[in-house]
Amino acid sequence: MSLAYPSTAVKPTSVRRVIAASLIGTSLEWYDFFIYGTTSALVFNKLFFPSFDPLVGTLLAFSTFAVGFISRPLGGIVFGHYGDKIGRKNVLVATLLLMGIATFLVGLVPTHDRIGVWAPIPLVTLRFLQGLGLGGEWGGAVLMTLESGDSTQRGLNASWPQIGVPIGLLLSNGMLALLGALTTEAQFREWGWRVPFLLSIGLVFIGMWIRMTVAESPLFRETEQRAEEPRAPIVDVLRNYPGRVLLAIGARVGVDVAFYTFVLFIATYTTTFLNLPKSYALQAVLIAAAAQTVLIPWFGSLSDQCGRRPVYLFGAVGSAVFVFAFFMMLDSGSFPVIVMAAVFALFLHAAMYGTQAAFIAEMFPTRVRYSGASMGYQMAGIVGGAIAPMISVGLLSYYGTSLAVSVYVLAMLAITTLCVLIAPETSQVNLDAEGAETHGGAAAKSIA
Repeated sequence: MSLAYPSTAVKPTSVRRVIAASLIGTSLEWYDFFIYGTTSALVFNKLFFPSFDPLVGTLLAFSTFAVGFISRPLGGIVFGHYGDKIGRKNVLVATLLLMGIATFLVGLVPTHDRIGVWAPIPLVTLRFLQGLGLGGEWGGAVLMTLESGDSTQRGLNASWPQIGVPIGLLLSNGMLALLGALTTEAQFREWGWRVPFLLSIGLVFIGMWIRMTVAESPLFRETEQRAEEPRAPIVDVLRNYPGRVLLAIGARVGVDVAFYTFVLFIATYTTTFLNLPKSYALQAVLIAAAAQTVLIPWFGSLSDQCGRRPVYLFGAVGSAVFVFAFFMMLDSGSFPVIVMAAVFALFLHAAMYGTQAAFIAEMFPTRVRYSGASMGYQMAGIVGGAIAPMISVGLLSYYGTSLAVSVYVLAMLAITTLCVLIAPETSQVNLDAEGAETHGGAAAKSIA
């Protein structure tokens, strides 16, 4: 059976341009997002909550980090609505601009020694705006690549925006590592931490220029021509596809918890609990993120050949088992061992993340795909990424052992494994046919 849909065929050069635009824009947005998270783990506890115990201060700093996750579903709903009504491209330009300006302004926020207890308020406000932008970003970037090009390579195409995560990590951690090497501890705390935030404004204009040169998604254009635009996409999703939204949330929640344990909590654990140099965690994550830039598209392509579910389950089950060894390797205090722990952890995460974009997006028909995929993906962020660092810090503080954190990650990955097992295989869904059918075919109906 052929999965091609000639009516929406796009030239290879145009597909590559769409992929490049989505990848670059997404990388810049994740740079903005991660620079905040890593800085929270390193110095925000001292700058904005200096009167608290170090672990408690870190917990409060992570609470400001969590605000970005809470606003992401709202961004997914708002921008998903307009992405399904006016197109993916225009929304992506708006989300990039919002994210960039908010990040730039974080670099100008006065700290506790300037305005006292008021300092966290502008920080939280800007973090909220960051979350709005990123909440709308993911769905549009993934759909622009998924809905263009050869339908037999949807897993590979949709995985390219996912590479924005490790590239964002590389950029953010690389910048912080560079500043850490060029400044003293006091200089970094006084002004060095602001530099990565301020630099983001220049990157945003580059990303906007690239994004404005690409064409709209061909599947969306075809839906427009059929006059199938829903009056209220999010209402349509909740009325007709609640099961798919729940499965999307469950399929992602464990992935998020594992990821932020592997790349963010690692900094808190090694520096605050193990008293190791902060460079250990930063450099280990840097090396692991570099490996992920190759692994994510490889697993995305593998899901085109083997199916989404087998690849996804490999990563979920593998991560659930490895998380116990992960902390044992960190406890060794050996930098090479810590690097190996981070690399293998993100290898397993890549199996889930490289498959995730196509798996979630293919659950919804074109006319509401932006709203449905964004809602499922971003709602999981509240239960997963938003509170994972805080829960991990709380568990470590209360029990005094990483075993409690490992059990927490295991439980969340068990939910993800169950949801992936329940969900049908989506790699064979004909997205072009879904555009003409209200509920998107038999496979789609089974999870409505």
